[in-house]
Amino acid sequence: MPWRERIVADPEILAGKPAIRGTRISVELILDRLAAGWTHAALIEAYPHLAEDDIRAALAFAADLLGEERYLAARRVAA
Repeated sequence: MPWRERIVADPEILAGKPAIRGTRISVELILDRLAAGWTHAALIEAYPHLAEDDIRAALAFAADLLGEERYLAARRVAA
């Protein structure tokens, strides 16, 4: 999914948070709702300006962002 066509970050909109182009619907909101168990249909019903491809773009954006990150597993220290 080419998320760059649907996701924008404009300092004048939502303080620069990544959002769906032409809306004030942030990627964060979409991911939060999905994590809470909302379906794509429920999101679209609650936010009529949202399309199925917008939801996929938000997921692709998050995957790309995490793909660029490096995580280091730390050992737990006994208390």
